[in-house]
Amino acid sequence: MLKLPKLPDRTPVKLTLSLSPELHERLLSYAALYRVTYGTAEPIADLIPYMLDAFLDSDRTYVKARKADLPPVQEPIRQSRKSGGTVEQSIDETET
Repeated sequence: MLKLPKLPDRTPVKLTLSLSPELHERLLSYAALYRVTYGTAEPIADLIPYMLDAFLDSDRTYVKARKADLPPVQEPIRQSRKSGGTVEQSIDETET
């Protein structure tokens, strides 16, 4: 059984980011295994938020820090970085 359970019904959220080709291939492979396991094809963009949620829930340091009442984040973090030419990262969490 996959660590990620079948996705529940959800409201679409727009997410924009750049991935390395290697990570993209790994996500495609995971999505294919998800399809075989649950009989439902899900777009990578729909799987990623749940994968991140599962990762955060399994990070003991993060969970402990949250229990210590970390201050809430006021705005989504937006980051643009260029190293050696054309690598850019951005996250846009805008409801559609």
